[in-house]
Amino acid sequence: MDLTVLTYIVVGATFALYIGIAIWARAGSTGEYYVAGKGVNPIANGMATAADWMSAASFISMAGLIAFMGYDASVYLLGWTGGYVLLALLLAPYLRKFGKFTVPEFIGDRFYSKTARIIAVVCLIVASLTYVIGQMKGIGVAFSRFLETEYTTGLLIGMAIVFFYSVLGGMKGITYTQIAQYVVLIFAYTVPAIFISLQITGNPLPQLGLGATIETGASSGQYLLNTLDQILVDLGFTEYTKMEEGNTFNMMMLAMSLMIGTAGLPHVIVRFFTVPRVVDARRSAFWALLFIAILYTTAPAVGAMSYFNLIQTVKGGAATEVESTLAYEERPDWFRNWEQTGLLAWEDKNGDGQIQYYNDANEEFAQTAEEEFGWAGSELEVDRDIMVMANPEIAQLPNWVIALAVAGGLAAALSTAAGLLMAISSAVSHDLIKGVFNPNIGERAELLAARLSMAGAVIVAGYLGLNPPGFAAQVVALAFGLAASSLFPVLMLGIFNKRMNTAGAIAGMLVGLTSTLLYIFTYKGWFFVPGTNMLPNEPEYYFLTIQPESFGALGALLNVIVAYLVSRATAPPPEHIQHLVENVRVPRGAGEATGH
Repeated sequence: MDLTVLTYIVVGATFALYIGIAIWARAGSTGEYYVAGKGVNPIANGMATAADWMSAASFISMAGLIAFMGYDASVYLLGWTGGYVLLALLLAPYLRKFGKFTVPEFIGDRFYSKTARIIAVVCLIVASLTYVIGQMKGIGVAFSRFLETEYTTGLLIGMAIVFFYSVLGGMKGITYTQIAQYVVLIFAYTVPAIFISLQITGNPLPQLGLGATIETGASSGQYLLNTLDQILVDLGFTEYTKMEEGNTFNMMMLAMSLMIGTAGLPHVIVRFFTVPRVVDARRSAFWALLFIAILYTTAPAVGAMSYFNLIQTVKGGAATEVESTLAYEERPDWFRNWEQTGLLAWEDKNGDGQIQYYNDANEEFAQTAEEEFGWAGSELEVDRDIMVMANPEIAQLPNWVIALAVAGGLAAALSTAAGLLMAISSAVSHDLIKGVFNPNIGERAELLAARLSMAGAVIVAGYLGLNPPGFAAQVVALAFGLAASSLFPVLMLGIFNKRMNTAGAIAGMLVGLTSTLLYIFTYKGWFFVPGTNMLPNEPEYYFLTIQPESFGALGALLNVIVAYLVSRATAPPPEHIQHLVENVRVPRGAGEATGH
């Protein structure tokens, strides 16, 4: 069957499933809209959380980063998975025991302040909107390939679909839709990986294939990673398995930012409000991490193998020969297909009609290439976010596998976008409108406000997604930094420090959010507008070599320091608030056996 027809069938079937679930599980009350009635099974919630978590950054972009960055990209694997341990141990059970609908509601009640709640809403919206920009980039990539159109058109169509089923179903519909999306995305990610691992190494497990030997071609009998290292060095790049010199401190800061950002993400935390009991919150975190691990242990192999296949293609199948090139007129069909999206481009800089791909930023290598081969610069521009979805096409896998990869990419981007939009919608309708400005609003009016705020969030996120400040995973890392610097510290201090008061929490959130935003805008541009950055986005200009994606850890430290100092310089919280904090931390029934 023709690839285009098959892709329409597979993607259409999954969309029909998602929309059908949204209609079946549509929310009829605010409890169902915000927290799915608090009746979701821990295993089901773990699966939904995994889908909510494994966004376009995980499915589409992370392996692309690994492909082009090699060892340095492992920090994303460590940071994003390590954060779930913090979430399971330090936040999820206590927040579920507190029993509120949203993160700002917890902050408002714990710090007995509507002002604190409003600031928490601002922090949530800033972090979530930045995060959803990354999802919109993924949606645009997936839909542009699926519909064989430009990126902008694909993004607009994707916005309309995610808006429909998110607004209709609320958290209840989103939860059950995400369970289906998890099944689709994990199947779509692992099946092509198994095929390609068998094709290159003969090993059906990609995790083992990454360390195995190549079975075919001129590199037969050599280890895959060793071969990839040599190919990249021959093309003027750094070894795939080598960390960039002087990058250790920045990698540590990025890992910390991603970890505590994970634990502070509102759209992930709210998933633990949907389970019946406190113990189920811990169980959900365990199941979520298990389901996530399936993809995250596969990603390094997908990154390495997709990059190996890409270079094999553009080097005319002779990746071990530097001077070997592919004639542009003989480019394969997958190359032509992705050119239509604008995410893959070729420029004939020396007029020979051949595709030259090498590291022309390496001045010594570029000079040698010009003198020996007549090359005038690298001619291939590859958007890293296409690697996972282009991988099955590059490897010439069956059409149904290619169609499945498209469906998986769409499932990943749509599932997280829906969760983020739900968090923004809840913050506006429940925390601002009902919690601050109109406490007597009726349930139907509150639901209408929630849906209208979600519509506004879709439009804003889509607009910003037209010009994202980086690859999907990099944009998501910025969002994690914002959550790390603003929300995670105040949640931790609110649970584990009964002396923390309103003034300290407000001061900490403002300092953490403001410092991180200013750092991002300094190097990325104001509101992500190109050319408005105050300093070049280059390592030599960074403060202590900390890149914008890594600053969240330092912002969190500033948050904690300021919150602690301000709280000690002002009056302590009321007695009933201090007792509330103690009750949240102590398990039910504690002390009954001894009478204490």
